Amino acid sequence: MDIIKVIQGIIEESGFAALTPQHVIMIVVACILLYLAIVKEFEPLLLLPISFGMLLANLPIAGLMYDATESARQALDVAIDSGSQQAINAAMQNLNSVNWYDSGVLRIIYMGVKSSIFPCLIFMGVGAMTDFGPLIANPKSLFLGAAAQLGIYIAFIIAANIGIFTPEQAAAIGIIGGADGPTAIFLASQIAPELLGPIAVAAYSYMALIPLIQPPIMRALTTKKEREVKMEQLRVVSKTEKIVFPIAVTVLCVLMLPSVAPLIGLLMLGNLFRESGVVERLSDTAQNALCNIITILLGVTVGATAEGTQFLQVQTLAIVVLGLTAFAFSTAGGVLLGKLMYVLTGGKVNPLIGAAGVSAVPMAARVAQNEGRKANPTNFLLMHAMGPNVAGVIGSAVAAGFLLLLFG
Repeated sequence: MDIIKVIQGIIEESGFAALTPQHVIMIVVACILLYLAIVKEFEPLLLLPISFGMLLANLPIAGLMYDATESARQALDVAIDSGSQQAINAAMQNLNSVNWYDSGVLRIIYMGVKSSIFPCLIFMGVGAMTDFGPLIANPKSLFLGAAAQLGIYIAFIIAANIGIFTPEQAAAIGIIGGADGPTAIFLASQIAPELLGPIAVAAYSYMALIPLIQPPIMRALTTKKEREVKMEQLRVVSKTEKIVFPIAVTVLCVLMLPSVAPLIGLLMLGNLFRESGVVERLSDTAQNALCNIITILLGVTVGATAEGTQFLQVQTLAIVVLGLTAFAFSTAGGVLLGKLMYVLTGGKVNPLIGAAGVSAVPMAARVAQNEGRKANPTNFLLMHAMGPNVAGVIGSAVAAGFLLLLFG
């Protein structure tokens, strides 16, 4: 009998006893995302840590995302509502004795997301990995990158008018359309921190699923003749141009929108590491070790914000739908401007490169390359698509700065 009681006690205190339908649903969703990352190889560098973080967060009683200070604040609110001075004093004493390091390990790491440290460091790594040469060689790419921010404003307008989001929350949701996870986290942490979790999960999940989302839209908006277009080789960009470019962009953008300085500044610093040729160790660290470490920490903790009891709500589901809408309109905006440029240039521009104007570097450019090769096996659009792709990075950061100026 004693053994039976021990077994019963173990079961009652285990996570199995605390499982809810919400937990089960989120565990299934996490496993589906893991399947897509491992078996289908849909951007596994992002999707695998995100989905595993989601899995960890939905295993009850583990306490990996337990927030000690927030729990103490909530206990104080309950005590205040009760009207008992004794309870209030006890809650105050508990709040004063709680430390940030009493929280769960993933919650502590998540502070790097909430404070925008991780997004800014990711931007430095992206800058160090990115060749701005295609954009410098073909400045018209800037227009494609700008057009591919259409989804930001469409999603913002929809979110602001459906009645369940404030204008600040709508702006933070809209930035998902920029297809730039760090930018989405940066803006949400500034103007809508209460929605940071679902916005971050939506932004990074859709970034990882770009190979599924974009191709149907690209094919629907273009003809086979347009997709077959072979573009002329880009001119060679000098080293001087590549060094001057990040300095000039930093000065221009930060003077115009000071609020965007953390993102643009670190993006261009990383690129200057790359192009200057005098700090190879710093460039290598930013591109590899630092970026990989931050990607792991950011991905796991972003996924861990998708806890079932909080995630499966009307607002969160609306964010997921609006994020997909934003991605679709951003892709469509870039492709449609690409079609216009195809007409204006007499068929010299392949409209597919417009879809790369969303700032998921280099995922969106690879999708444009793949679709072009399907239509014409001799096509090589990757370098042409990189122009709008890196323009989209700058465009989404500028859009975030503009929204922060309006609602920050």
